[in-house]
Amino acid sequence: MALTVAIQMDPIEKIDIGGDSTFALALEGQNRGHGLLYYGPRDLSFRDGRVSAHVRPLNVRAVKGDHFALGAPFVYDLSAADVVLMRQDPPFDMAYITATHILERIHPKTLVVNDPRHVRNAPEKLFVTEFADFIPPTLITSDLREIRAFRDEHKDIIVKPLFGNGGAGVFHIAPGDENLNALIELFTHLDREPVIVQRYLPEVRQGDKRIILIDGEAAGAINRIPPAGEARSNMHAGGKPVPAKLTPRERDICAAIGPALKQRGLIFVGIDVIGDYMTEINVTSPTGIQEINRFDGVKLEKRIWDAIEARRAERRI
Repeated sequence: MALTVAIQMDPIEKIDIGGDSTFALALEGQNRGHGLLYYGPRDLSFRDGRVSAHVRPLNVRAVKGDHFALGAPFVYDLSAADVVLMRQDPPFDMAYITATHILERIHPKTLVVNDPRHVRNAPEKLFVTEFADFIPPTLITSDLREIRAFRDEHKDIIVKPLFGNGGAGVFHIAPGDENLNALIELFTHLDREPVIVQRYLPEVRQGDKRIILIDGEAAGAINRIPPAGEARSNMHAGGKPVPAKLTPRERDICAAIGPALKQRGLIFVGIDVIGDYMTEINVTSPTGIQEINRFDGVKLEKRIWDAIEARRAERRI
């Protein structure tokens, strides 16, 4: 059955169609006969109990440099849509949180993917702490005294913003590095939010694995190798994607978190694993499906749409 699908995303003209997961989802939805509507987070409004957006009909095609066409804009009541894909990139700031509050007003009558309430309650670097057996030693604080004590214990640490993304603002503070105080001063000057501090995992030199889970089930993985002289392996920061298979430890991690993801309506999730430890659970706008598709000869966007369609069918019963 053809659905009306509204996609809340970043500017479509700027995406890389060879790596963008939202583009892959849009193309697969269109191939299934679903009608696509495009809008950005700033086009979203709530007035008198009604959630609307200035949308434009969207047609996508796998042609680099000519990958989309948009129709004339109009105001659309999002409660009339069948599905809303909330796919704008973080940072997970108050604008992002506000969008989850607004979209929650139409969910689940209109199926919002991922569930906006649980996206709001599961920031990637905080949600992961619910699974303490699978994460490295971790500290969340603004207190420099606590950070110093953590460093005294673990020597080699990573410091990063609690609500950042794409590897931005991630610092490796090695033993003997004298920049810790200045770094924390910079963080606290720029933002009131705490930082997250973790024990440095030297296994990152062998890669930071991105594992995709679809409706709570592990669906595929890639490994991201950091460039020489770089502690970050995010593809935004120059990490090189290479094929990967799941280890027994990683299967245990997925089995532990999968039921919680499914129960919370987090249909499309990407977790990050370094060595034996999960470092993040990405629920806002995870990426990686196109790289996994190329390496493994699969089409994960088909599985994601199967899960979305099944979840919506359940809501109609």
